[in-house]
Amino acid sequence: MSKELAHSAQKKQPVILGIESSCDETAAAVIFGRKILSDVISSSASVQALYGGVVPEIASRAHLDAIDKVVAAAISDAGISADKIDAVAVTYGAGLLGALLVGVSFAKAFAYALQKPLIGVNHIRGHLAAAYLADETLTPPFITLLASGGHTAILYAQSETEFTYLGGTKDDAAGEAFDKVARVLGLPYPGGPNIQKCAAEGRANIPLPQMFKGGGGYDFSYSGLKTAVINYCHTKQQKGETFAKADVAASFQKAAVDVLVKKTVAAAKEKRVNTVTAGGGVVANDYLRQTLAAECAKNGLRLVLPEKRYCTDNAAMIASEGLICYRHGIFADLTLNAKASIPLSFVAKEEIG
Repeated sequence: MSKELAHSAQKKQPVILGIESSCDETAAAVIFGRKILSDVISSSASVQALYGGVVPEIASRAHLDAIDKVVAAAISDAGISADKIDAVAVTYGAGLLGALLVGVSFAKAFAYALQKPLIGVNHIRGHLAAAYLADETLTPPFITLLASGGHTAILYAQSETEFTYLGGTKDDAAGEAFDKVARVLGLPYPGGPNIQKCAAEGRANIPLPQMFKGGGGYDFSYSGLKTAVINYCHTKQQKGETFAKADVAASFQKAAVDVLVKKTVAAAKEKRVNTVTAGGGVVANDYLRQTLAAECAKNGLRLVLPEKRYCTDNAAMIASEGLICYRHGIFADLTLNAKASIPLSFVAKEEIG
């Protein structure tokens, strides 16, 4: 369907099918307006854990095996027939190229067969749009914390489609640091939830350098923090001394999260907004959620957090961003292609499709 026909076919409350395949989750979801009708995920994480991380070829083959069944299940669980879908939204980047191609190819064929509009979704924007599913009354302006395995940034949302990048990581993303520290501690993949589990048994009593705060403004640097943890562990091992993994995990978690919370709240106060949102896999971390909630309450800020399920990769968030694109007439055609990398700077400027 052409962009012109798609635009003319718009409804106020459309039914959007979202498809996500950027990494190791094959996911499909159906939303009606901002209401989630279904949400299905098939993950290859247990297989990837055998290798200590995601193997792109394995992930791509898992998507090929699962995508047809996952989409069919999402439509069935939503209690609708395929012809009731008003648009198909799919992640086209960023992510593993082979994995993305599976989702994009399927979505293009599915939309073409049904003669429905196609929407290409930036995965980063999907994480930001997850907050709209948590609170149907949410409207910009607000401050958003993006914290995932690939990106860490603070953004000012002027509208549903316009963001200003206030600052972000200068090196490692927060989620990447969690994974690397988990590996040093001998914790299994994925690192984030296993660091949290380990930290629950420890105390944050190990002093870590403050260089990771990145100075003033809203920038971050996690490389120094990660290196400090590695050096602490290696030094203890070389001296034949023991150390408590749980204390290291708790100390790292606190250091990594506190700066995110501090700068997010500071940005909200500077921009004089009364609402804060957050998205990305790291936002599923309990310590982050609790600390951010406490600081927002302390400063009189309203906090809108997606459920944990919608912080990690999922298709409901892709459908949510697809709804925004649909309402603003941003459609793709059959030339849509997967992109392994989309610079974060595109978040403020990108025209999707």
